[in-house]
Amino acid sequence: MDDVKALTIAQTTCASASDATALAEALVREHLAVCVNIGPPSRSVYPWDGAIEVAEEVVLTIKTAAHKTEALKAFIETHHGYDVPELLLFTINDGLPAYLDWANDWLGQD
Repeated sequence: MDDVKALTIAQTTCASASDATALAEALVREHLAVCVNIGPPSRSVYPWDGAIEVAEEVVLTIKTAAHKTEALKAFIETHHGYDVPELLLFTINDGLPAYLDWANDWLGQD
């Protein structure tokens, strides 16, 4: 599969369902994501400011085009509510052609 058709799955977390929904809607509206799945609350354990934190968070799974990842990174850095937002990217090199075509049609080819 060439890079134009390749998709990227990105993962981030938000502090609440309302924050997650607002971010997901903005990503789709701006054509930076074709779909964002918002998971149920989960518990995260991580180091912060010299202490071990335990927090409820909501996981977002973001589907985007490979060529949109730099714009996605910039958008998350600007619009995310965390000082240091998580954003992990996974390249998808294969899938159902109809889904990949649908996704790339929405995301455009800039």
